Amino acid sequence: ARHRERETPLTTKLNSKQPARARQTTTLTLLDLEPSAQASVDFLTTFRVSNTHVRGTRTNTREHPFNMKPQNLMLSAAAVVAQAPSMVGAFSPTTPPPGGNPHAAGSRRSRPGSSTENRFQSGGDSQALSDLEHLIADLMEVNGDTVVHQPQVALSHGRSAPSPLSMEEASTGHGMPWTTTFGRTDETNPLLYMPFWEWQLDFMKSSLTNLHPIECSTLNGIDVSYNENKEKRARIVNHCYASDEYRKIRMTYYDAGDSVQVFNSVWYPDAKYNLPVLGIDLLSFNRKRYLAIVDFQPLHQEEEDHATNYEHILQPIKEKYDNLKGRMSSKFYDETQFFSKEMLFARFEDGKIVDEDLFPAFKSYVKTHLDLVKKTSPSTDPKDVQHVFDRHMTYDTYSADRDPAAGLFAAMFGKKWAEDFIYDFLFSLSERSEEGLDFSPPGPPQGRRSGGPPQQGNAPAKTEKVSEKALPVV
Repeated sequence: ARHRERETPLTTKLNSKQPARARQTTTLTLLDLEPSAQASVDFLTTFRVSNTHVRGTRTNTREHPFNMKPQNLMLSAAAVVAQAPSMVGAFSPTTPPPGGNPHAAGSRRSRPGSSTENRFQSGGDSQALSDLEHLIADLMEVNGDTVVHQPQVALSHGRSAPSPLSMEEASTGHGMPWTTTFGRTDETNPLLYMPFWEWQLDFMKSSLTNLHPIECSTLNGIDVSYNENKEKRARIVNHCYASDEYRKIRMTYYDAGDSVQVFNSVWYPDAKYNLPVLGIDLLSFNRKRYLAIVDFQPLHQEEEDHATNYEHILQPIKEKYDNLKGRMSSKFYDETQFFSKEMLFARFEDGKIVDEDLFPAFKSYVKTHLDLVKKTSPSTDPKDVQHVFDRHMTYDTYSADRDPAAGLFAAMFGKKWAEDFIYDFLFSLSERSEEGLDFSPPGPPQGRRSGGPPQQGNAPAKTEKVSEKALPVV
């Protein structure tokens, strides 16, 4: 595909609403550039699809070719300049050095018989440079004279384009943090895990570098940042962020009153860090049964295959909390895949454990994970980075196929929404199973590989108390 692109002009057309001088079509034939500049253009044409991955017969494309918002196109242009400053020389005069090879002058490469050989001659390069300057200036004019400043984010595998929303707008979207429940309650603190949400977001704002929101949408562009079922009195909100340290941090809160409360979050380190994923899953059923998992979920079966050993720094934290030392049943779950030996796991009935043990342990694990990332040297080897990214894809596929909330989402928001939400947002690097998600009742997966997170069961269609039979068996 790259070779085919080299034989066709690279054409960028601006929206007709842009100023007149910006509406012109700027065409640059790749054969007019030096190899380093060609590589930059190749990089730009690749970057236009900011999160594209092909696995088997499935292709995920998060951006249409050259259908970027101006500020995102500016980010791409900045990345090109950073990748190869010689790109600027692509428009330099072609006067050959005295006695030198005329084809060695400037920053262009020609080949005999090319129709582009005289494309930029005698002043054409200076005109092209002027046009480019005007083009960039016009792209910065968004909503009148307002200049949109996008965070300077290191480009890496699997990163999505930044959201146009500010951090303040994103963090308060859909009324977050909520103070009242959408469902029925007899509790004074019906939103049991909202303090976890608020603490985590505050910690992210104060501790992460270049933190910014990213879009919460499926591959077909459907916004999944919020959904509700008024009849069943249930709602869900999703936030998604990225920083220099993490390519994606997603946060989900599900509120159905006293029947079900869920806080879920996953922190994916940037692929240049060969480190475990931070996974958080906290659930409450009828305020009688509680399930909690907080873990540094390994990318590899052997701890030594990561850039840094980490279980020894988790062990002292876990030792403080006897109530969080449970283990998943081997009858249903495989603890050797994507679970560490120092996983915090608890199934309990005493709600006091949430505040007394779970909350402080959760904070310690989150802080420790960021410390681990910051103390680890990022890899500069493209093969290593690709290998880590491949493991992220494997993790997402494994998790999506076994998501215990699939039945919950399907019951409340429909099977189509649930499937797109799980495959395209929660685990956006996953490969869809040909048979689709398993919406069967709680129990070991039917016709699937064993293992995965504990099955928490389906939420009831009604808002009455959840049946004891629907509670997880762990």
